Amino acid sequence: MSIRFLCILFSFLLACSDSQDGPVQQAPEKRTIAYLALGDSYTIGTGLAQGDLNYPTQIMNRLQSEESVDSATLDIIAVNGWTTTNLLDGISDGEPDSTYQLVSLLIGVNNQFQGRPISVYIQEFDSLLNQAIAFAGNDPSRVIVLSIPDYGVTPFGASNAATIAKEIDLYNALNDSISRAYNVDNYNITEISRLAVNQPNLLAPDSLHPSGAMYTLWVDSIYDEIRLKLDL
Repeated sequence: MSIRFLCILFSFLLACSDSQDGPVQQAPEKRTIAYLALGDSYTIGTGLAQGDLNYPTQIMNRLQSEESVDSATLDIIAVNGWTTTNLLDGISDGEPDSTYQLVSLLIGVNNQFQGRPISVYIQEFDSLLNQAIAFAGNDPSRVIVLSIPDYGVTPFGASNAATIAKEIDLYNALNDSISRAYNVDNYNITEISRLAVNQPNLLAPDSLHPSGAMYTLWVDSIYDEIRLKLDL
C-alpha cells in the first residue's frame, strides 16, 4: 500500500471523526418585533422639527440595531391634545390587533390641563391599560407605562408651576398604582422632564414639549429594561 494512499485514507478517517463531534450549530433565527405606542403629544413628538426624534421612534431604532432583531415596526395611536377619552376613541377607530411584542402607554396631561374629573382619569386609564395588555398578547410584562412629564417647568407653565407639579404628581401616583395592580412596569420620567427648568435644550422649539435630547434621556433610562423584557 503506497504512502500516498495511506495519507489519503488517514485524512478521510480524520474528517469522518471530526464530523461526529456534534451537530453544526445553526445561527439563531432573527426576530421581528412589533411595537405599539399609545398616547398624546408626548408620544408623537409635537414641536419637533424631525418626527423621528420622538421616544417611540428612538426605541424602535434601537431595537432595529440589535443583532438578534431582523426588523422592528412601530404603530402609533396618538394625537396632540388627546385625553384618556380621546385615546379610547382613537383605539376603537384604529382597531390594533394583539400581535405586539411591546406596548407603551403615556396619557393624562390633557386631562389635568383641561381640569377633567380625576375619577374619569382613574376609570379610563384602567381601561386603557387593560387594552394595552390585550394588545401585548395578554402579557403585562410586555407593556410599559411612562409617567406624565411636568410642563410646569416650561415657559408655558411657569406662572402656575407649583400647582401643575402637584397635580401631575397626583396623576402619576394614580397611574403608578393602577399599573402595579396589573403587574405592569411604570417608569418615572417626570424627574427627567423637570431638568428642563435649567436646561432649555431639553425643550422643543415651541418651548413646551420635549426636545429630541430629552426623549433620548427618557429612552436611555428605560431601554435596558425593554431589552430584558424582550429577551434581547
